[in-house]
Amino acid sequence: MVKPIWIFSILVIFCCSCEQWVMPKDPGTDPVEVFDQLWEDVYERYSFFDHKNLDWEQVRAQYRPEVEDEMGQLELYELLADMLFELRDGHVNLSTGFNRSRNWEWYQEFPVNYDENLIEEVYLGRDYWISGPLSHQMIGDILYVNYRSFAQTISTANLQVVLERARRSRGLIIDVRNNGGGNLSNASLLASAFASEETVYARQRIKSGPGTNDFGPWRDMKISPWEEGTFSGPVIVLTNRRSYSATTFFAQMMKVLPNAITLGDQTGGGGGTPVFGELTNGWTYRFSATQTVDLEERQLEDGVLTDLRVDLSELAVRRGEDNMISAAIAVIRQQ
Repeated sequence: MVKPIWIFSILVIFCCSCEQWVMPKDPGTDPVEVFDQLWEDVYERYSFFDHKNLDWEQVRAQYRPEVEDEMGQLELYELLADMLFELRDGHVNLSTGFNRSRNWEWYQEFPVNYDENLIEEVYLGRDYWISGPLSHQMIGDILYVNYRSFAQTISTANLQVVLERARRSRGLIIDVRNNGGGNLSNASLLASAFASEETVYARQRIKSGPGTNDFGPWRDMKISPWEEGTFSGPVIVLTNRRSYSATTFFAQMMKVLPNAITLGDQTGGGGGTPVFGELTNGWTYRFSATQTVDLEERQLEDGVLTDLRVDLSELAVRRGEDNMISAAIAVIRQQ
């Protein structure tokens, strides 16, 4: 019986001497450490500090003194979300599992310029065609196509059906109002169906270092004709401020094509491709890490201006008309 007691005593002494090893503090979950990790990653990789005239070191000086060792999860989240809001960027989010920070000012302060019920009741009706994510209907001799999200994949078969109907029409209207973006490859595929030759539509560069002007080289962004065939007739693209991210890129692609015209309000922007990260406490985040400019050196982050500026009229809506679609039809029939 002597030996077990001796061994137990040794174990107790050993464990007491290494209490910090047995019960360690969770690494990197200290609020100050979490704050510094997020601030530093944004500092090194965010792409629009100079464009937005934002001093990120000043932002740190403002928010870091508010970080306290004993602050709770909700308090820390709100502080970090407020800091990220200073970027004024719809591609910036902090996701915690209990909330997701966001900035939607790129559309909230502007006219909606879109009435979904009116579109469904008057322009699509009950017998419209559904080709994957593309809803389309003939309006007289003009094909109207409504695409709600570039996150929804367009297949070759989907596009072939739309183009076949377009070839039998006088022209085509593509409505991407309220399309918040998604996958850029879907935007490129759709635009390629209207390109007669390889065309440069923008240039992009990637943030490559901690300095505000540390970027890689500018690289051309191009669209090429769809190998299955293209439509060379007139195309009108309808946009509003809720046309964002991949939809902004799509609007810019179409804007450079000779047979396409953009109509409505400018897009909401979102010209920076987001990168992602994870904090040591498990929260995830994203922010813009590229810059994209059009052929006139204008940042797509600020949105793509339309060729024809038209707002939705409340009076027109009351009489059952979308005057933006009416304007697009008039433009096609004049060509």
